[in-house]
Amino acid sequence: MPAEITPAAIEAAYPLIRPYIRATPVIEVAAVDFGLGGAPITFKLEFLQVSGTFKARGAFYNLLTRGAPGQGVVAASGGNHGAAVAYAAQKLGRPAHIFVPEISSPAKIKKIRASGAEAHIGGAEFAEAYEASKAWVERTGDLPVHPYDDPGTLIGQGTVGLELRRQAPEIGTVLVSVGGGGLIGGIAAFYAGAAKVIGVEPEGAPTLHAALAAGKPVDVPVSGLAADSLGARRLGETVFPIARAYVADALLVSDAEIRAAQQALWDVLRVVVEPGAAAAFAALLSGRYVPAAGERVAVILCGANTDAVKFA
Repeated sequence: MPAEITPAAIEAAYPLIRPYIRATPVIEVAAVDFGLGGAPITFKLEFLQVSGTFKARGAFYNLLTRGAPGQGVVAASGGNHGAAVAYAAQKLGRPAHIFVPEISSPAKIKKIRASGAEAHIGGAEFAEAYEASKAWVERTGDLPVHPYDDPGTLIGQGTVGLELRRQAPEIGTVLVSVGGGGLIGGIAAFYAGAAKVIGVEPEGAPTLHAALAAGKPVDVPVSGLAADSLGARRLGETVFPIARAYVADALLVSDAEIRAAQQALWDVLRVVVEPGAAAAFAALLSGRYVPAAGERVAVILCGANTDAVKFA
């Protein structure tokens, strides 16, 4: 895997970004509360992170370690990465231009603009927004911040795993939603085999599943309920060697199972998460992943940039 993405690098990154992020809590919930058997489930409440998702970690790490002070920053995003980069840029006094596709949710675009960034909306999916962002960088010389295919991004996201291990050292399995792979790549690099890390993807965007089957990242068609956050067309090249070494499996869940997981989290915990975040829990709730007797499982609830009115 990339030499610079190591547990030591993630440990070193944490005190650098810590003044700007929240150490999000964990909560332990009886499995029976969800109609499941087995040991209690540990949820990492990363949706409480600044900007509403884990992506603030990678955004701050990149902006604190790259580029010149005051230099403009550019990001392409389904919405969450853009909101995180916009937030980090505002806090660090740097102008930001965020390129999002037309499928991005209004809640995420509103969040981007609330941080003072300029939102450029265009293209049917992330890949088109990304091409537009590259053209902007070529014209302006602004600093690009990739949402998942960059060592700095993975190092920042890996601090989710660092916090989880400190908070719940008994955890043996971690379920992580996967889009382009930045979050699972960082967490898997941090644990480096010390826990079983499992990716969960929508059936309509199986980037990790397809990459592991093909032996390399490959393009996949993108559709479905969680496409605005998990709709990368292919797994990141930087992520793949980490996934091949340290990700135990890639599970697929349906849109109906994702929606059921969202509803269950609201019904039981009064927690509202976006579809992409609910995917990880959907694997457990649907029985796509069945823990062994006594197995301690953590689920990363990674974002909540959605419309809460749906659950009222």
